[in-house]
Amino acid sequence: MKIAVDFAAACGRKIKPLHGINNSPIALYKPLPELLQAGIPYIRLHDTGGAYGGNCYVDIPNVFPDFNADENDPASYRFEFTDAYFKQLVASGMKIFYRLGVTIENNFRLHAYRIAPPADPAKWARICEHVVRHYNEGWANGCHYGIEYWEIWNEPENPPMWSGTRDQFFELYQVTATHLRECFPHIKIGGYASCGFYAINRPKPTEFFKSFITWFDEFLQLVRKNKLPLDFYSWHLYTTDPEEIILHARYVRQKLDEYGFQQVESIFNEWNFVSPDEERRWDLMKEAPGAAFVAAAFALMQRDSIDKAMYYDALPTRRYCGLYYFPSGKTTKTYCSFLAFNQLYKLGDECAASCDGKNAYVLAAAAGTKGAVLAVNNSKKGKKVVWDIKNAPAAMQAFLISSKHALDRVDFTADFSLPPFSVLLLLSNDDLQKTAAVSATGKFAGLG
Repeated sequence: MKIAVDFAAACGRKIKPLHGINNSPIALYKPLPELLQAGIPYIRLHDTGGAYGGNCYVDIPNVFPDFNADENDPASYRFEFTDAYFKQLVASGMKIFYRLGVTIENNFRLHAYRIAPPADPAKWARICEHVVRHYNEGWANGCHYGIEYWEIWNEPENPPMWSGTRDQFFELYQVTATHLRECFPHIKIGGYASCGFYAINRPKPTEFFKSFITWFDEFLQLVRKNKLPLDFYSWHLYTTDPEEIILHARYVRQKLDEYGFQQVESIFNEWNFVSPDEERRWDLMKEAPGAAFVAAAFALMQRDSIDKAMYYDALPTRRYCGLYYFPSGKTTKTYCSFLAFNQLYKLGDECAASCDGKNAYVLAAAAGTKGAVLAVNNSKKGKKVVWDIKNAPAAMQAFLISSKHALDRVDFTADFSLPPFSVLLLLSNDDLQKTAAVSATGKFAGLG
Protein backbone atom coordinates (compact mmCIF):
# COMPACT_ATOMS: atom_id res chain seq x y z
CA MET A 1 0.00 0.00 0.00
CA LYS A 2 1.23 3.50 -0.84
CA ILE A 3 0.45 6.71 1.05
CA ALA A 4 1.44 9.89 -0.74
CA VAL A 5 1.39 13.43 0.69
CA ASP A 6 2.50 16.68 -0.89
CA PHE A 7 2.45 19.57 1.55
CA ALA A 8 3.07 22.06 -1.26
CA ALA A 9 -0.05 21.02 -3.21
CA ALA A 10 -3.01 22.88 -1.74
CA CYS A 11 -6.50 21.46 -2.31
CA GLY A 12 -8.34 24.75 -1.93
CA ARG A 13 -10.40 23.39 0.98
CA LYS A 14 -10.43 24.31 4.62
CA ILE A 15 -10.44 21.47 7.13
CA LYS A 16 -14.09 21.34 8.19
CA PRO A 17 -15.46 21.35 11.77
CA LEU A 18 -16.20 17.63 11.78
CA HIS A 19 -15.12 16.83 15.35
CA GLY A 20 -18.18 18.23 17.06
CA ILE A 21 -19.91 16.20 19.75
CA ASN A 22 -23.23 15.67 21.46
CA ASN A 23 -23.10 16.46 25.18
CA SER A 24 -20.22 16.16 27.64
CA PRO A 25 -19.61 15.51 31.30
CA ILE A 26 -22.00 17.78 33.20
CA ALA A 27 -19.57 20.49 34.27
CA LEU A 28 -21.24 23.19 36.37
CA TYR A 29 -18.29 24.79 38.13
CA LYS A 30 -15.20 24.45 35.95
CA PRO A 31 -14.32 23.95 32.28
CA LEU A 32 -13.46 20.67 30.59
CA PRO A 33 -9.75 20.92 29.66
CA GLU A 34 -9.72 17.71 27.62
CA LEU A 35 -12.42 19.07 25.29
CA LEU A 36 -10.68 22.43 25.06
CA GLN A 37 -7.46 20.64 24.14
CA ALA A 38 -9.23 18.57 21.47
CA GLY A 39 -10.57 21.80 19.98
CA ILE A 40 -14.16 20.54 19.86
CA PRO A 41 -15.84 23.15 17.62
CA TYR A 42 -19.54 22.47 18.32
CA ILE A 43 -21.49 20.74 21.04
CA ARG A 44 -25.04 19.71 20.23
CA LEU A 45 -27.34 19.57 23.23
CA HIS A 46 -29.76 16.69 22.77
CA ASP A 47 -30.47 14.05 25.44
CA THR A 48 -28.42 16.28 27.73
CA GLY A 49 -28.02 15.16 31.33
CA GLY A 50 -29.64 11.75 30.89
CA ALA A 51 -33.29 10.70 30.94
CA TYR A 52 -35.75 13.59 30.57
CA GLY A 53 -32.79 15.93 30.16
CA GLY A 54 -31.84 15.29 33.76
CA ASN A 55 -35.04 17.24 34.56
CA CYS A 56 -32.83 20.35 34.59
CA TYR A 57 -31.13 20.91 31.25
CA VAL A 58 -31.89 22.32 27.78
CA ASP A 59 -35.24 20.64 27.05
CA ILE A 60 -38.18 23.01 26.68
CA PRO A 61 -40.14 21.31 29.53
CA ASN A 62 -37.08 21.77 31.77
CA VAL A 63 -36.54 25.46 31.09
CA PHE A 64 -40.29 26.16 30.91
CA PRO A 65 -41.83 23.60 33.29
CA ASP A 66 -45.45 24.84 33.35
CA PHE A 67 -46.84 25.12 29.84
CA ASN A 68 -49.81 27.07 31.20
CA ALA A 69 -47.56 29.79 32.61
CA ASP A 70 -47.00 33.19 30.99
CA GLU A 71 -44.28 32.78 28.39
CA ASN A 72 -43.48 36.50 28.54
CA ASP A 73 -42.70 36.41 32.27
CA PRO A 74 -39.06 35.61 33.18
CA ALA A 75 -40.33 33.97 36.38
CA SER A 76 -41.88 31.19 34.26
CA TYR A 77 -38.45 29.94 33.20
CA ARG A 78 -35.82 27.79 34.93
CA PHE A 79 -32.55 28.56 33.19
CA GLU A 80 -30.22 28.16 36.17
CA PHE A 81 -28.74 24.71 35.52
CA THR A 82 -28.53 25.13 31.77
CA ASP A 83 -26.86 28.53 32.32
CA ALA A 84 -24.23 27.03 34.59
CA TYR A 85 -23.56 24.19 32.14
CA PHE A 86 -23.34 26.48 29.11
CA LYS A 87 -20.91 28.78 30.88
CA GLN A 88 -18.41 25.93 31.21
CA LEU A 89 -19.00 24.65 27.68
CA VAL A 90 -18.21 28.08 26.27
CA ALA A 91 -15.17 28.32 28.55
CA SER A 92 -14.09 24.97 27.07
CA GLY A 93 -13.98 26.52 23.60
CA MET A 94 -17.15 25.04 22.14
CA LYS A 95 -20.01 26.67 20.26
CA ILE A 96 -23.51 25.66 21.35
CA PHE A 97 -25.80 23.87 18.88
CA TYR A 98 -29.21 24.12 20.60
CA ARG A 99 -31.85 21.47 19.99
CA LEU A 100 -35.30 22.90 20.77
CA GLY A 101 -37.35 19.94 21.94
CA VAL A 102 -37.14 17.02 24.35
CA THR A 103 -34.96 14.05 25.28
CA ILE A 104 -35.74 10.63 23.85
CA GLU A 105 -38.09 8.50 25.96
CA ASN A 106 -36.94 4.96 25.30
CA ASN A 107 -39.58 3.56 27.67
CA PHE A 108 -42.45 5.51 26.15
CA ARG A 109 -44.53 2.32 25.96
CA LEU A 110 -44.82 2.36 29.74
CA HIS A 111 -45.77 6.02 29.79
CA ALA A 112 -44.93 8.93 27.49
CA TYR A 113 -44.29 12.16 29.38
CA ARG A 114 -43.06 14.84 26.98
CA ILE A 115 -43.08 13.56 23.42
CA ALA A 116 -46.62 14.59 22.47
CA PRO A 117 -47.12 17.53 20.11
CA PRO A 118 -47.30 20.80 22.07
CA ALA A 119 -50.91 21.72 22.82
CA ASP A 120 -50.37 25.17 21.34
CA PRO A 121 -47.66 25.28 18.66
CA ALA A 122 -47.71 29.08 18.51
CA LYS A 123 -47.09 29.34 22.24
CA TRP A 124 -44.35 26.72 22.01
CA ALA A 125 -42.72 28.88 19.32
CA ARG A 126 -42.89 31.92 21.59
CA ILE A 127 -41.27 29.94 24.40
CA CYS A 128 -38.46 29.02 21.99
CA GLU A 129 -38.18 32.71 21.10
CA HIS A 130 -37.54 33.57 24.74
CA VAL A 131 -34.94 30.81 25.03
CA VAL A 132 -33.09 32.39 22.09
CA ARG A 133 -33.42 35.84 23.66
CA HIS A 134 -32.07 34.54 26.95
CA TYR A 135 -28.92 33.05 25.44
CA ASN A 136 -28.27 35.58 22.71
CA GLU A 137 -29.74 38.87 23.92
CA GLY A 138 -29.45 38.71 27.70
CA TRP A 139 -33.19 38.48 28.36
CA ALA A 140 -34.14 37.32 31.89
CA ASN A 141 -30.64 37.87 33.28
CA GLY A 142 -29.27 35.88 30.38
CA CYS A 143 -26.19 35.74 28.18
CA HIS A 144 -24.83 37.03 24.91
CA TYR A 145 -23.41 33.81 23.44
CA GLY A 146 -24.44 34.46 19.85
CA ILE A 147 -25.68 30.88 19.43
CA GLU A 148 -26.08 30.45 15.68
CA TYR A 149 -27.71 27.04 15.19
CA TRP A 150 -31.24 26.33 16.49
CA GLU A 151 -32.65 22.91 15.65
CA ILE A 152 -36.37 22.20 15.83
CA TRP A 153 -36.98 18.82 17.50
CA ASN A 154 -35.13 15.54 16.95
CA GLU A 155 -36.13 12.40 15.06
CA PRO A 156 -39.88 13.02 14.83
CA GLU A 157 -40.13 9.86 12.68
CA ASN A 158 -39.17 7.86 15.78
CA PRO A 159 -41.96 6.88 18.25
CA PRO A 160 -39.78 7.43 21.38
CA MET A 161 -39.33 11.03 20.21
CA TRP A 162 -42.74 12.05 18.83
CA SER A 163 -46.17 10.56 19.50
CA GLY A 164 -47.95 12.78 17.01
CA THR A 165 -48.48 12.52 13.30
CA ARG A 166 -46.25 13.69 10.48
CA ASP A 167 -48.62 16.56 9.75
CA GLN A 168 -48.56 17.66 13.38
CA PHE A 169 -44.79 17.85 13.30
CA PHE A 170 -44.83 19.75 10.04
CA GLU A 171 -47.21 22.26 11.63
CA LEU A 172 -44.88 22.65 14.60
CA TYR A 173 -41.91 23.20 12.32
CA GLN A 174 -43.76 25.70 10.14
CA VAL A 175 -45.06 27.75 13.07
CA THR A 176 -41.78 27.71 15.00
CA ALA A 177 -39.41 28.30 12.09
CA THR A 178 -41.53 31.16 10.76
CA HIS A 179 -41.77 32.82 14.16
CA LEU A 180 -38.07 32.50 14.93
CA ARG A 181 -37.11 33.92 11.55
CA GLU A 182 -39.36 36.93 12.12
CA CYS A 183 -37.77 37.52 15.52
CA PHE A 184 -34.17 36.67 14.62
CA PRO A 185 -33.23 37.21 10.97
CA HIS A 186 -29.61 36.20 11.47
CA ILE A 187 -29.75 32.89 13.36
CA LYS A 188 -29.71 29.56 11.51
CA ILE A 189 -32.91 27.55 11.79
CA GLY A 190 -33.32 23.94 10.75
CA GLY A 191 -34.04 20.38 11.65
CA TYR A 192 -35.39 17.93 11.95
CA ALA A 193 -32.52 15.64 12.95
CA SER A 194 -33.75 12.75 10.80
CA CYS A 195 -33.28 9.16 11.96
CA GLY A 196 -31.44 8.58 8.69
CA PHE A 197 -31.73 6.80 5.39
CA TYR A 198 -30.96 3.14 6.02
CA ALA A 199 -33.54 2.13 3.43
CA ILE A 200 -31.42 3.39 0.53
CA ASN A 201 -28.80 0.66 0.93
CA ARG A 202 -29.55 -1.79 3.75
CA PRO A 203 -30.92 -5.15 2.55
CA LYS A 204 -34.63 -5.78 3.07
CA PRO A 205 -35.42 -2.46 4.76
CA THR A 206 -38.43 -2.42 7.05
CA GLU A 207 -41.46 -0.23 6.41
CA PHE A 208 -40.28 1.85 9.36
CA PHE A 209 -36.96 2.57 7.63
CA LYS A 210 -38.77 3.30 4.36
CA SER A 211 -40.95 5.85 6.14
CA PHE A 212 -37.89 8.03 6.82
CA ILE A 213 -37.61 8.60 3.06
CA THR A 214 -41.25 9.70 2.90
CA TRP A 215 -40.74 12.11 5.78
CA PHE A 216 -37.75 13.68 4.03
CA ASP A 217 -39.52 14.16 0.70
CA GLU A 218 -42.69 15.55 2.24
CA PHE A 219 -40.72 17.85 4.54
CA LEU A 220 -38.79 19.33 1.62
CA GLN A 221 -42.03 19.75 -0.30
CA LEU A 222 -43.54 21.61 2.66
CA VAL A 223 -40.54 23.89 3.04
CA ARG A 224 -40.41 24.68 -0.68
CA LYS A 225 -44.16 25.22 -1.07
CA ASN A 226 -44.46 27.52 1.93
CA LYS A 227 -41.03 29.12 1.62
CA LEU A 228 -40.16 28.17 5.19
CA PRO A 229 -36.82 28.89 6.83
CA LEU A 230 -34.36 26.01 6.37
CA ASP A 231 -30.74 27.01 6.85
CA PHE A 232 -29.58 23.48 7.62
CA TYR A 233 -30.88 19.94 7.41
CA SER A 234 -29.68 17.54 10.09
CA TRP A 235 -29.59 13.75 9.92
CA HIS A 236 -28.16 10.65 11.61
CA LEU A 237 -26.49 7.30 10.95
CA TYR A 238 -25.05 4.52 13.13
CA THR A 239 -22.83 2.05 11.30
CA THR A 240 -19.60 0.04 11.24
CA ASP A 241 -18.69 1.24 7.75
CA PRO A 242 -17.43 4.80 7.32
CA GLU A 243 -18.10 4.51 3.59
CA GLU A 244 -21.82 4.23 4.35
CA ILE A 245 -21.66 7.73 5.84
CA ILE A 246 -20.63 9.08 2.45
CA LEU A 247 -23.33 7.13 0.62
CA HIS A 248 -25.95 8.73 2.86
CA ALA A 249 -24.31 12.16 2.71
CA ARG A 250 -24.52 12.15 -1.06
CA TYR A 251 -28.16 11.09 -0.90
CA VAL A 252 -28.99 13.99 1.42
CA ARG A 253 -27.09 16.50 -0.71
CA GLN A 254 -28.72 15.25 -3.90
CA LYS A 255 -32.20 15.56 -2.39
CA LEU A 256 -31.57 19.05 -1.03
CA ASP A 257 -30.23 20.20 -4.38
CA GLU A 258 -33.10 18.54 -6.24
CA TYR A 259 -35.60 20.60 -4.25
CA GLY A 260 -33.67 23.82 -4.84
CA PHE A 261 -31.90 23.98 -1.49
CA GLN A 262 -28.33 24.18 -2.75
CA GLN A 263 -27.35 26.61 0.03
CA VAL A 264 -28.84 24.55 2.85
CA GLU A 265 -26.12 23.00 5.03
CA SER A 266 -26.01 19.23 5.48
CA ILE A 267 -25.27 18.63 9.15
CA PHE A 268 -24.53 15.08 10.28
CA ASN A 269 -25.23 15.45 13.96
CA GLU A 270 -25.54 11.94 15.34
CA TRP A 271 -23.10 9.21 14.35
CA ASN A 272 -21.04 6.49 15.97
CA PHE A 273 -19.39 3.11 15.48
CA VAL A 274 -21.97 0.46 16.44
CA SER A 275 -20.51 -3.02 16.15
CA PRO A 276 -22.77 -6.05 15.55
CA ASP A 277 -20.87 -7.70 18.43
CA GLU A 278 -23.51 -7.02 21.08
CA GLU A 279 -21.39 -8.26 23.98
CA ARG A 280 -18.43 -5.99 23.16
CA ARG A 281 -20.19 -3.19 21.28
CA TRP A 282 -19.92 -0.52 23.95
CA ASP A 283 -16.28 -1.37 24.71
CA LEU A 284 -15.18 -1.44 21.06
CA MET A 285 -16.66 2.04 20.63
CA LYS A 286 -13.96 3.32 23.01
CA GLU A 287 -11.02 1.21 21.84
CA ALA A 288 -8.85 0.96 18.72
CA PRO A 289 -11.68 -0.16 16.37
CA GLY A 290 -13.77 2.84 17.40
CA ALA A 291 -10.78 5.18 17.11
CA ALA A 292 -9.91 3.94 13.61
CA PHE A 293 -13.54 4.22 12.47
CA VAL A 294 -13.77 7.81 13.72
CA ALA A 295 -10.50 8.87 12.05
CA ALA A 296 -11.55 7.19 8.79
CA ALA A 297 -14.88 9.01 8.95
CA PHE A 298 -13.12 12.35 9.44
CA ALA A 299 -10.97 11.76 6.36
CA LEU A 300 -13.97 10.75 4.23
CA MET A 301 -16.29 13.52 5.43
CA GLN A 302 -13.65 16.17 4.78
CA ARG A 303 -13.75 15.39 1.07
CA ASP A 304 -17.50 15.01 0.67
CA SER A 305 -20.73 16.95 1.11
CA ILE A 306 -21.08 17.05 4.90
CA ASP A 307 -20.67 20.60 6.23
CA LYS A 308 -20.49 19.85 9.95
CA ALA A 309 -20.62 16.72 12.08
CA MET A 310 -21.35 15.98 15.74
CA TYR A 311 -20.49 12.61 17.27
CA TYR A 312 -22.99 10.94 19.61
CA ASP A 313 -22.02 10.89 22.46
CA ALA A 314 -19.69 12.36 25.09
CA LEU A 315 -21.80 12.05 28.24
CA PRO A 316 -19.78 9.51 30.26
CA THR A 317 -22.77 7.79 31.84
CA ARG A 318 -24.34 7.03 28.45
CA ARG A 319 -23.44 3.75 26.79
CA TYR A 320 -23.03 5.55 23.44
CA CYS A 321 -20.24 7.63 24.96
CA GLY A 322 -17.03 6.81 23.10
CA LEU A 323 -14.80 9.54 24.54
CA TYR A 324 -14.70 8.68 28.25
CA TYR A 325 -14.42 5.58 30.37
CA PHE A 326 -16.92 5.41 33.20
CA PRO A 327 -16.60 5.79 36.12
CA SER A 328 -12.86 6.58 35.99
CA GLY A 329 -13.25 9.70 33.88
CA LYS A 330 -10.24 8.80 31.74
CA THR A 331 -10.37 9.66 28.07
CA THR A 332 -10.38 6.84 25.52
CA LYS A 333 -8.52 5.92 22.36
CA THR A 334 -11.47 7.24 20.38
CA TYR A 335 -11.00 10.58 22.12
CA CYS A 336 -7.43 10.48 20.85
CA SER A 337 -8.73 10.45 17.26
CA PHE A 338 -10.56 13.70 18.00
CA LEU A 339 -7.39 15.16 19.47
CA ALA A 340 -5.40 14.02 16.42
CA PHE A 341 -7.87 15.41 13.88
CA ASN A 342 -7.78 18.74 15.69
CA GLN A 343 -4.10 19.08 14.81
CA LEU A 344 -5.17 19.25 11.14
CA TYR A 345 -8.15 21.48 11.91
CA LYS A 346 -5.88 24.01 13.62
CA LEU A 347 -3.68 24.20 10.53
CA GLY A 348 -6.71 25.00 8.42
CA ASP A 349 -5.82 24.16 4.82
CA GLU A 350 -6.08 20.68 3.33
CA CYS A 351 -3.23 19.59 1.10
CA ALA A 352 -2.85 16.73 -1.37
CA ALA A 353 -2.87 13.23 0.10
CA SER A 354 -3.81 9.86 -1.37
CA CYS A 355 -3.91 6.22 -0.37
CA ASP A 356 -4.37 3.14 -2.54
CA GLY A 357 -5.17 0.55 0.13
CA LYS A 358 -8.56 -0.93 1.00
CA ASN A 359 -9.94 0.23 4.37
CA ALA A 360 -7.09 2.73 4.53
CA TYR A 361 -7.44 6.51 4.55
CA VAL A 362 -5.24 9.57 4.69
CA LEU A 363 -5.78 13.28 5.20
CA ALA A 364 -3.20 16.07 5.39
CA ALA A 365 -3.09 19.77 6.20
CA ALA A 366 -0.49 22.51 6.11
CA ALA A 367 0.01 26.12 7.13
CA GLY A 368 3.29 27.94 6.65
CA THR A 369 6.06 25.95 8.31
CA LYS A 370 3.68 23.44 9.89
CA GLY A 371 2.08 20.28 8.53
CA ALA A 372 0.16 17.24 9.74
CA VAL A 373 -0.95 13.88 8.34
CA LEU A 374 -3.67 11.55 9.60
CA ALA A 375 -3.24 7.99 8.28
CA VAL A 376 -5.76 5.27 9.16
CA ASN A 377 -5.86 1.49 8.91
CA ASN A 378 -9.50 0.57 9.55
CA SER A 379 -9.06 -3.19 9.24
CA LYS A 380 -8.12 -6.13 11.46
CA LYS A 381 -4.91 -6.80 9.51
CA GLY A 382 -1.71 -4.78 9.63
CA LYS A 383 -0.66 -2.93 6.49
CA LYS A 384 2.80 -2.43 5.07
CA VAL A 385 3.12 1.08 3.70
CA VAL A 386 5.29 2.78 1.12
CA TRP A 387 5.47 6.40 2.25
CA ASP A 388 5.88 9.22 -0.27
CA ILE A 389 5.92 12.49 1.66
CA LYS A 390 6.95 15.54 -0.34
CA ASN A 391 7.78 19.10 0.71
CA ALA A 392 7.45 18.42 4.42
CA PRO A 393 8.00 21.74 6.21
CA ALA A 394 10.13 20.05 8.90
CA ALA A 395 11.06 16.66 10.30
CA MET A 396 7.94 14.65 11.14
CA GLN A 397 7.13 13.42 14.64
CA ALA A 398 4.85 10.37 14.84
CA PHE A 399 2.07 9.52 17.31
CA LEU A 400 0.14 6.24 17.19
CA ILE A 401 -3.29 5.04 18.29
CA SER A 402 -3.62 1.25 18.30
CA SER A 403 -4.46 -1.62 20.61
CA LYS A 404 -1.20 -0.85 22.44
CA HIS A 405 -0.98 2.93 22.04
CA ALA A 406 -3.07 5.99 22.93
CA LEU A 407 -1.51 8.67 20.75
CA ASP A 408 1.94 7.70 22.01
CA ARG A 409 5.09 8.91 20.29
CA VAL A 410 6.66 6.24 18.08
CA ASP A 411 9.67 6.09 15.79
CA PHE A 412 8.69 6.81 12.20
CA THR A 413 10.83 5.23 9.51
CA ALA A 414 10.50 4.73 5.76
CA ASP A 415 9.16 1.21 6.30
CA PHE A 416 6.71 2.06 9.11
CA SER A 417 3.68 -0.26 9.00
CA LEU A 418 0.18 0.52 10.23
CA PRO A 419 -1.01 -1.99 12.86
CA PRO A 420 -4.58 -3.35 12.79
CA PHE A 421 -7.21 -0.71 13.64
CA SER A 422 -4.71 2.09 13.99
CA VAL A 423 -4.36 5.82 13.47
CA LEU A 424 -1.01 7.50 12.84
CA LEU A 425 -0.59 11.23 13.33
CA LEU A 426 2.47 12.83 11.75
CA LEU A 427 3.37 16.35 12.85
CA SER A 428 6.10 18.55 11.44
CA ASN A 429 6.62 19.93 14.93
CA ASP A 430 5.94 18.72 18.44
CA ASP A 431 2.82 20.80 19.07
CA LEU A 432 0.89 17.91 20.58
CA GLN A 433 0.49 18.47 24.29
CA LYS A 434 -0.51 15.25 25.99
CA THR A 435 -0.98 16.57 29.56
CA ALA A 436 -4.06 15.41 31.43
CA ALA A 437 -6.31 15.30 28.39
CA VAL A 438 -5.06 11.91 27.25
CA SER A 439 -4.65 10.46 30.73
CA ALA A 440 -7.33 12.23 32.73
CA THR A 441 -7.78 10.85 36.23
CA GLY A 442 -9.81 13.61 37.90
CA LYS A 443 -13.51 13.54 38.67
CA PHE A 444 -16.02 14.94 36.25
CA ALA A 445 -16.64 18.58 37.05
CA GLY A 446 -20.31 17.92 37.74
CA LEU A 447 -19.76 15.07 40.18
CA GLY A 448 -18.34 14.89 43.65
